[in-house]
Amino acid sequence: MSEVYDLIIVGAGPAALSAAIYTTREDINTLLFEKGVVGGLAAITDKVDNYPGFPEGITGMDLADNLWKQAERFGAKFEFGEVQSLKKNENGLIALTTTSGEMTAKSVLIATGSDWKKLGIPGESEYYGKGVYFCATCDGPLFRDKKLVVVGGGNSAVQEAIFLTKFATHIDMLVRGDSLRASDILQRELDHYKDKITVHFNTVTNEIIGADNRVNKVSATKNGVETMFETDGVFVFIGLLPTTSFLNGSGIELDENGSVKTDERLETNVSGVFAAGDVRSGATLQIASATGEGATAALMIREYLDNKK
Repeated sequence: MSEVYDLIIVGAGPAALSAAIYTTREDINTLLFEKGVVGGLAAITDKVDNYPGFPEGITGMDLADNLWKQAERFGAKFEFGEVQSLKKNENGLIALTTTSGEMTAKSVLIATGSDWKKLGIPGESEYYGKGVYFCATCDGPLFRDKKLVVVGGGNSAVQEAIFLTKFATHIDMLVRGDSLRASDILQRELDHYKDKITVHFNTVTNEIIGADNRVNKVSATKNGVETMFETDGVFVFIGLLPTTSFLNGSGIELDENGSVKTDERLETNVSGVFAAGDVRSGATLQIASATGEGATAALMIREYLDNKK
């Protein structure tokens, strides 16, 4: 019979890594399963300025790396691959189907975080990786001395547009509404970049157009008028969706947005399955609260496992 883990954590973002630090320090046999990048969306954030303990800020990659090293120091195990489904079996254990085969655990923490929302317009999927991107830190350096379009008006859109000024000669920022949704501090910072960033309000992005397998234009409706923006690339930052599709058929309750419902102990309606971080219904989508939830979930999981002995 294959090994039965005390805990399998699905994901390896801040909530997951924080939980692993707590569980492994208490000799809870813990495996983290990650399909993408350790640190999740935090790892691909240019600068984290609101995480306690770093007065000058810290890059998302450095923060993720520190959390990873700390979890590994206490004995956390990492597996790269994808959890495709999970279900509680007749023995009271949780069976997970993964790209590495079947795995079994006494408890599971869902900490898969969220992924970028897509516009769902013509050209977006066709030109993904050929001029359409969702991560400025990852792909911004490709556009040195180029023109860019950023779609979105929230915190991520403003923060990433400012970061892209390191490379681009000019950025057209397309905002669907008549004002920015970003925080006041980010809007004040944006004012310092008026020479490089032009904000277009009441502008709906309709289509991403290309030639020779590369993006060269964006079609939009601005104040009811069809407008064309010439560009070398498009970065889309319009919000996040919880990563929960693998839970179909698991019996775990989700809210109307697809986030995982939990009680005050961060436990789902399926006994032994917990959730923390951005994937959880009611989460604040902040790194600091995600790490706090990871720690809380770890304590609740310890209690759950103790009661099962």
